[in-house]
Amino acid sequence: MKDKLVRFGVSLEGALLRKFDAFIGAEGYSNRSKAIADLIRKEFVSDVFARGGAVAGAVTIVYDHHRREVVNRLLDIQHNHGGIIISAQHVHLDHDNCLEIIAVKGPGAKVKELADSLKAVKGVKHATLSVTTAGK
Repeated sequence: MKDKLVRFGVSLEGALLRKFDAFIGAEGYSNRSKAIADLIRKEFVSDVFARGGAVAGAVTIVYDHHRREVVNRLLDIQHNHGGIIISAQHVHLDHDNCLEIIAVKGPGAKVKELADSLKAVKGVKHATLSVTTAGK
C-alpha cells in the first residue's frame, strides 16, 4: 500500500531558496518537491551507512595492469570479501590502465572496509565508493 501524499510548508531565506532553485534546475529537477524528497532520502542512506546498516553500492578503482602484484593483491582482497561482492566488471581503459567496478551489498562497515582495503593497495591510481539504499 502506498503512503498518502502529505503537503507541508517550508520557510527559507530568499537567497537560500534562489541558490536551491538554481541547483535543482541544473540537476534537471522540474519541481522542488522531488528535489527535497531526494535530498531527504540521501541523508537517510548516509545515516544507514554511517551506522553500519545494509547498503548497496559500487567500488570503482583504476590501476596499471602491468603491475601484476597489484592485480593479484586486488583479487586476494576481493576473495576475502566475497560475502558482500555481488559482481565485478573489468574494463581496459587503454594500454596501461584498467578500471574495475565492484558491485557490493552488505553492512556499511564491511563495504567501507572493502573499499578502504582496495584503495590502499600500492599501484591503485584512484578509487571511489558510492553507496545507496539496499532497497529497504
